[in-house]
Amino acid sequence: MIMYKIKSQPEDFIVKEITNVKLREGNYSIFLLKKKDYTTIKAIKVIANKLKIKSKRIGFAGIKDKRAVTEQYISIFRTNIRMLELKDIELKYIGKYDKPLSPGDLKGNEFIITIKNLNNKEINKFKSNIRNIKIPNYFGEQRFSKYNKEIGKNIINDNFKKAVNLIIRNDREYRKGIKEFLKKNRNNYIGALKLIPIKILRLYVHSYQSYLWNKTVEDHIKKRDIGNIKNIEIPIIGFGTEIEDKDIEDIINKILKKEKVNPREFIIRKIPELSSEGSERKEFIDIKNFKYRIDKDKIKLNFFLPKGCYATTVIRYLFK
Repeated sequence: MIMYKIKSQPEDFIVKEITNVKLREGNYSIFLLKKKDYTTIKAIKVIANKLKIKSKRIGFAGIKDKRAVTEQYISIFRTNIRMLELKDIELKYIGKYDKPLSPGDLKGNEFIITIKNLNNKEINKFKSNIRNIKIPNYFGEQRFSKYNKEIGKNIINDNFKKAVNLIIRNDREYRKGIKEFLKKNRNNYIGALKLIPIKILRLYVHSYQSYLWNKTVEDHIKKRDIGNIKNIEIPIIGFGTEIEDKDIEDIINKILKKEKVNPREFIIRKIPELSSEGSERKEFIDIKNFKYRIDKDKIKLNFFLPKGCYATTVIRYLFK
C-alpha cells in the first residue's frame, strides 16, 4: 500500500525547463513563464485574455504539471510588453526570436521534488532501487487525463460524434461552445472539433499513441530481465511506422489487433492536420544529475530528464 505523498502542495514539485533556444532578432518575444497551480494551457489562456490577444499567438515547447511550481519559456508574436504579473503567474521578458516556440526547442527539465509521509519500508525500497536505476520510459498519467486516449482513438477511427460527446462530458471549458454550435449545425461533429485549438486536438491523438507505446513496452519487458535489456528505440505508432525488430513487431501487431486499429488510420483525411506519421522513443529513461537527501520521513530529489520523460514515472519506480 502506497503511503508516500507527492504534490501535497505545489512547492513540493518544482520544474525548470531547459531550452535549446538561442536568441536572435525576430517578431517573437521570448518570456520566462513562472506559474503555480496552473496547467500550461490554462496559464496561456489567462495571459492571452489579459493581453487581449488570441491564444494561438503564444507558442510553447512543453506542457508542465498543474499541481506544481514551474518555469518554462513561451513566445508571443508581436508584443511590446516586458513583464506581466497575475495571481500565481509571472512573465519576464528574455529576448527576441524569429519563430514561435515548439516542442523541438525543448531540451529537458530539471526537477526538485519533495516526497513526504514515507515509512521505513518505502525508504528501504528507495535505497535498494537507486543502486541500479533503470526505469521504463512510460508516458505519465497526466498524458491521459480521464478520456484523452478514448477521444484520440475515436478521432482516428473517424467516430467524431463519440469523440465530441466525450469532450463535452469531460471538458467544461469547451462544453458550452460545442453545444451551442451543434444546436445551429446539427451533426457537424467535425466543425465542433475544430472549435478546439489544434494543439489540444493533437494531444488527444498523441494520448492514444502514448497508450499504445506504454502497452508495447510493458509487454516487451514483462518476461525479460530488465537489467539485460538494451535501451532501444520503440516505435510510437503512426501511419509511417516501420518496425525492424521482430519481437517488437509481433508485440505491436498483437496490440493493434486487440485494439482493432490499423496504422494507416493515423491518416485522418477529414482533419488532415491531426494525421500522425509516428516516431520513436527510448525504452528507458536517461536520468542525469540524480541527487537525493533523506530527512526523517521525507526525501528531496534533484534530477534532469530529457524532454518527453515523466518525473512521476521515475518516482513510482523508485518506490516499486
